[in-house]
Amino acid sequence: MSEEIKKAEPVVAPFVIDPSHPMAAFAGDIPTPPKAGDVVEGTILAIARGRLYIDLPPFGTGLIYGREYLNAADVLRKANVGDTITAKVVDAAGRDGYIELSLKEARQAAIWSEAEQAIVAQTIYNIKVEDANKGGLIMSWQGIQGFLPASQLTKDHYPRVPDGDKDKILGELKNLVGTSLPVRVITADARENKLIFSERMGGEEEGKTALIDKYQVGDVIEGAVTGAVDFGVFVQLESGLEGLVHISELDWGLVEDPRSLFKVGERVPVKVIEIKDGKVSLSIKALKENPWKTAGERYKKGMEVTGVIIKYNKHGALASVEEGVAGLVHVSEFATPQELRENLELGKTYPFRIALFEPKEQRMTLTFMGTKKK
Repeated sequence: MSEEIKKAEPVVAPFVIDPSHPMAAFAGDIPTPPKAGDVVEGTILAIARGRLYIDLPPFGTGLIYGREYLNAADVLRKANVGDTITAKVVDAAGRDGYIELSLKEARQAAIWSEAEQAIVAQTIYNIKVEDANKGGLIMSWQGIQGFLPASQLTKDHYPRVPDGDKDKILGELKNLVGTSLPVRVITADARENKLIFSERMGGEEEGKTALIDKYQVGDVIEGAVTGAVDFGVFVQLESGLEGLVHISELDWGLVEDPRSLFKVGERVPVKVIEIKDGKVSLSIKALKENPWKTAGERYKKGMEVTGVIIKYNKHGALASVEEGVAGLVHVSEFATPQELRENLELGKTYPFRIALFEPKEQRMTLTFMGTKKK
């Protein structure tokens, strides 16, 4: 072993100096001995087989050995005597009085420190998505695995699925695996090993809130369709703010596929019907006359009408007697649901009698008046 290597003196508890003592004025200049968890910097004194000695004046000599040496082997392979190196204290009174150090843990500490600085600076990183779960995306930064919650995705990548179906959300998120997203660090907790990202830029939420505050329920605006999905249509009210027209608010008549009614880029008038939790709900049918309001002038109980079968449900079949006004043909009129479907085919017109009619509640029940198939 090199004669230059000096063993550290045992670390002892600091003594308390009386304020009246002549040495009291110099007490503030006495450096604090390193303790476990501290990151220290020193000069390499010697490199032995499986060991590296670091000069840490005035506290003695630091030692990296055993598993810690193996963990840092790639870095230490390039190290030379005289190089300055940063390490983390594992045990201030370690083996044989040396201050036991870890290079790997120092690197981890530096990374977490950088992450904390990135939060303040709102630094943007382009990181590839490695995997996805029902809550969001998994990605790694500087060797640390982090998480990007779905709620922190921009509107371009946010999974738009009906009724928050978790399986469909996962399917949408899986489509992002392998792509790189511009993100920033919003949480860095080394103790919990928690690293959280956001695709949203700083101030975006505040800006969105300011935009939403400009609107109130009842406002009528003309917007541009930005997307049509199974459960409705997204309409941009202005740059940075869009709302959803749910499929049930598209028209008074039955809408099977919103894509068949609206195209991206099309401008449509919409009415604000709800503002809640940072989301704006819109309606298109609210700007049209409700046909049920005047249906009482055209129909009454016992009247015979014709209707087109437009949908099946667990209760039976819906028959449209006019655009926006439909009645239920209950399954109990037939022996089985299969018999109902054989006698009432989708898209075909049949004769009915109005058995129940409550226009204020928008309810109509129909009785089939045709000849049933045997």
